[in-house]
Amino acid sequence: MKQLFLLSGLLVGLLSFGQKAREYKVVKSYPIASTGGWDYIAVHDGKLYVSHATQVNILDEYTGDSLGIIPNTAGVHGIAFNDALNRGYTSNGRANNVTVFDLRSRETVTRIATGENPDAIMYEPFTKSIITCNGRSKNLSVINPATNQVTATIDVGGKPETAVSDGTGMLFVNVEDKNEIVAVDLKSNAVKSHWPLGGAEGPTGLSFDKTSRRLFAGCDKQLVVVDASNGKIISKLPIGEGCDGVAFSAKDQIIYTSNGGDGTMTAVKEDRDKYTVLGNYPTSRGGRTITIDDKDGTVFIPAAEYEAANDANGRPHVKPGSFKILVVK
Repeated sequence: MKQLFLLSGLLVGLLSFGQKAREYKVVKSYPIASTGGWDYIAVHDGKLYVSHATQVNILDEYTGDSLGIIPNTAGVHGIAFNDALNRGYTSNGRANNVTVFDLRSRETVTRIATGENPDAIMYEPFTKSIITCNGRSKNLSVINPATNQVTATIDVGGKPETAVSDGTGMLFVNVEDKNEIVAVDLKSNAVKSHWPLGGAEGPTGLSFDKTSRRLFAGCDKQLVVVDASNGKIISKLPIGEGCDGVAFSAKDQIIYTSNGGDGTMTAVKEDRDKYTVLGNYPTSRGGRTITIDDKDGTVFIPAAEYEAANDANGRPHVKPGSFKILVVK
């Protein structure tokens, strides 16, 4: 019996060691020649959709080859998809609207006025709607994709950064300037709860585990794990600086945060309600947003290189021609 216990302990130790020993690294990068800033990135049907100043660059996910662009998306932040209608959607922050485009032809179908400075955008499966988080007007725009009309505007009481759905009628929104998650009932289009993040500041990236019903909020140097049923804080974990994106692998039960301030990606293992930081892995300074291909776990992070001098606003100058997508495995 002692030998059995010893062997079991040794096996657990080896498994633990193997888990901690995994090293994520940038295996390749895809250059994008056009100039300008960037925000969110999305993967869909073997393609990467990259927000980039006044257009969305479309790349082959596996080779990085350019497949085209979605033009005239001033201040574009994010991209969402509706496969049933064969439509894509971009949130255009400077234009205060959403571009609707055909996923096959990439031609623009129409534009829809939203609240001010639409930032993150998502397809919400329960209501089959498109939802934008409007930073300046501090509300959400709910769009019916069948009619391309805004059907509801929901005030969340602060600057909404990212929203995730539980698929059963509840929407959860990171409100950056209030340091809280707001729970929205989509059946009534009304705010149900405000959940403070216990001193964690600047929530931006947000992801969700539908099985455990845990929310993962990326804050300033902290990942906060929240029970989506009641807002209870389950755990707080240290991450890198300058997080603006969180991704979750349901297959591997790992949460990833992209930390543009120090140029790292933090990986956190979820094991029921035990959370372990596996490590902080080098990416690139400015690589603050993130997406993941659920099929194989490949992570994509947009980033660039910077000049030594800053601009008039104290921001570092991006080196011309250095913008790229990092492929992390």
